[in-house]
Amino acid sequence: MISLHNKTYTCPVDVTLSFIGGKWKLLILSHLHRFEKKGFSEIRDNLPGVSEKMLSQQLKELERDKLIEKKVLSAKPFRVEYSLTVFGRSLSPLYLFISEWGITYLKENGIDYVKDQALYK
Repeated sequence: MISLHNKTYTCPVDVTLSFIGGKWKLLILSHLHRFEKKGFSEIRDNLPGVSEKMLSQQLKELERDKLIEKKVLSAKPFRVEYSLTVFGRSLSPLYLFISEWGITYLKENGIDYVKDQALYK
């Protein structure tokens, strides 16, 4: 067992999952990796099925864990922009690996995402 910051983990994978676990965090991080900067509504629009409450919670947790940073662009109307921190960018090999794995899996199942990716936006 690994004890760190008053939490107990079973292994290094468990430590990593504490940062990126759940349905939305890795998707948010990979979108920010691909597009560099995104506003709240842009992130929401790229994640069909996520509620505003859940997205807000996930963004706060990612910001708390120093994987993303939030920049306030204007107070009225309230506009923010999210981007990866250096710490968040350190997970880039993971985003790339998972994306490539998914592309390969889709191709093996008759979907050429790379060729037809405009259809899936």
